Amino acid sequence: MNASAVHSLWTTAAEPVTKIDTPKIEYGQLSPILIIIAAAVLGILIEAVVPRKARYHTQLFTAVVALTAAFAAVVALAASGYGTTKAGIVAMGAVAVDGPALFLQGTILLTGLVAIFTFAERRLDPATHGNQVDSFAAQAASVPGSDSEKAAVKAGFTTTEVFPLALFAIGGMLVFPAANDLLTLFIALEVFSLPLYLLCALARRKRLMSQEAAVKYFLLGAFASAFTLFGIALLYGYAGSVSYARIAEVVDGTVGKITPALAGTMGNDALLLVGAALIVMGLLFKVGAVPFHMWTPDVYQGAPTPVTGFMAAATKVAAFGALLRLLYVVLPGLRWDWRPVMYAVAILTMLGGAIVAITQTDIKRLLAYSSIAHAGFILAGVIAATPEGVSSVLFYLGAYSFVTIGAFAVVTLVRDAGGEATHLSKWAGLGRRSPLVAAVFAVFLLAFAGIPLTSGFSGKFAVFKAAAEGGAGALVVVGVVSSAVAAFFYVRVIVLMFFSEPNPEGPTVAVPSALTYAAIGTGVVVTLVLGVAPQYFLDLASQAGVFVR
Repeated sequence: MNASAVHSLWTTAAEPVTKIDTPKIEYGQLSPILIIIAAAVLGILIEAVVPRKARYHTQLFTAVVALTAAFAAVVALAASGYGTTKAGIVAMGAVAVDGPALFLQGTILLTGLVAIFTFAERRLDPATHGNQVDSFAAQAASVPGSDSEKAAVKAGFTTTEVFPLALFAIGGMLVFPAANDLLTLFIALEVFSLPLYLLCALARRKRLMSQEAAVKYFLLGAFASAFTLFGIALLYGYAGSVSYARIAEVVDGTVGKITPALAGTMGNDALLLVGAALIVMGLLFKVGAVPFHMWTPDVYQGAPTPVTGFMAAATKVAAFGALLRLLYVVLPGLRWDWRPVMYAVAILTMLGGAIVAITQTDIKRLLAYSSIAHAGFILAGVIAATPEGVSSVLFYLGAYSFVTIGAFAVVTLVRDAGGEATHLSKWAGLGRRSPLVAAVFAVFLLAFAGIPLTSGFSGKFAVFKAAAEGGAGALVVVGVVSSAVAAFFYVRVIVLMFFSEPNPEGPTVAVPSALTYAAIGTGVVVTLVLGVAPQYFLDLASQAGVFVR
């Protein structure tokens, strides 16, 4: 290197560095997310500091207070007009605060609160060595069946870390549908996925099956995350930015300043199409759409049932929110490309979920395939590509999430010597043994089937109407046929419960604490209110159906 080159290095180094601007963070508008993340961090400190005997009550109290406070913050933001007139982009362009974001965040917080009640239930299993136990392993790190596990059970240990883990998952889910750039989207995806992988492995009974479910979910989830990340890299290569608005401008061709580098990549549609396809694939994996659904039945069956209910409800809400924002804000210019693909995915998902569910003999697997079919019904609203499509999807997600948590909460009550009796044959005659539990479960099944006067009917009517008006009439026909097929296996379970002879050695119905009663009661009330008088909530969803860009 010659002296002049070295000298030029010195002089450049000596020049004053440009000032880095302090980031401007709108703490008030981010308060729901910040409250939940702060409570999750506090939960970790509680694990480290609070004596083991007091941890359960401290963690439960912290989680309930945090979720209630965060929901109050969402309501306050919506009441202040941040969902409509004051909607905007905050946190240096990373997060959107608008109608869909606030509506979905409110839904996630309420479903999270109801799910935390099922996590905290301690009356279902018989007391072990004089200690009340919950659905989670005594000591997660010990090998199933080992001496250390037996010692942990005998000592009355419980895995109270499930509360901060659930809060971290909820924190990630709150950011996911509100993310306004691709990096924030990816970080939120990981923040809510990693705690879910752990929660799936923590069942107290059937430990090996639970750990197998967690490993399957982790491996397939890692693949989906890798696809998403690769898609983000390609879209960044195409548009030279990870910001949603900037990518949308490049896609539409309305971008103001075109640099030579951008001009070189803008003409390369392969980058755009493959990148968008990979990101959408990652999101479809999270919602459990065919053909990215393979993890759903195994994970739903193996995970502790409270976790299954939480995952089935809240993850769908967050992932559909992110999918809507991606398709409506970033890729509206690609509508003619993504609509036919989503059309095919929706048809496969509706029919696949409904037909395979008929063959299931395990109640949790049946509900898993049912949730796949519901993902197809919600996709019909997404494909509408109209404001009515957005509001119908928001309404459906709100209605579906409470029915799901309520249904899985009922599944935790039907028990035999081995824990939960999930085989369908064991549910025979349940209506005679415990008429109230069977009747409540029948209400949830009728809501899943979309029978009038339940929230399921209002939700399906809203998405099918939006799809028909959006020009997807063929999709509505497939949706109605799939609903008819699905109604068969829901009604089959109701017939099994009420019109079969109970087995004398059949399972018993456990009497839960007020926590599970609250979860199931909330599910029933929401199901009936949204079925009988849905108009207020439909109006709320339509007011919240406009994305900020």
